[in-house]
Amino acid sequence: MLDGLAPFDFKTNPSWINPNYLVLLVSLEITYFICGLLFVLIVEEWVWDYAITVTAIHIIITVAVMSEFPLMLHWWMALGTDQLFNFEIITNCVDS
Repeated sequence: MLDGLAPFDFKTNPSWINPNYLVLLVSLEITYFICGLLFVLIVEEWVWDYAITVTAIHIIITVAVMSEFPLMLHWWMALGTDQLFNFEIITNCVDS
């Protein structure tokens, strides 16, 4: 069952058959996609800087909420993939 810690929970077992993990993963992907589009529409300049800042804030809040630093590889891979995905959205929208 998901609780208030859900957006910051890096301890959930990473498995494609674990519905809690899938909800966390999909919500992270959707959030980064929407944020990337909003950064391009609202900020228009220094978008990459805003994307990195939001990710850094997410890491800081995660550490504060979970009371430990995330060392789980799957969490960092999802975060890194989202940053690259966000970068692709930003560069394609800004270049257009």
